[in-house]
Amino acid sequence: AGGGRMIERLRKWYYNAAGFNKLGLMRDDTLHEDDDVKEALKRLPEHLYNARVFRIKRALDLSLKHQILPKDQWVKYEEDHHYLEPYLKEVIRERHEREAWNKK
Repeated sequence: AGGGRMIERLRKWYYNAAGFNKLGLMRDDTLHEDDDVKEALKRLPEHLYNARVFRIKRALDLSLKHQILPKDQWVKYEEDHHYLEPYLKEVIRERHEREAWNKK
């Protein structure tokens, strides 16, 4: 049980050390946009897509100004949900299915 808590503390430390949360970004906002991610983004509900675009534009603006958000506006580890993950898993599953079908 103690090892699990240590790993969780390490994850939180790494999350904060990465720094994207200080710009108001979530982990899924930082994913490299390969073909799978681009397709998953197309499947996002409009409100999630719009929220992502807002966060990215705000982060770009802050970065250009060499600023970060006030600490009370940083995305907290516990609040960062993987909003893109279900869509991305579906896209990858479909791609693997297509690839397997094309091999036949």
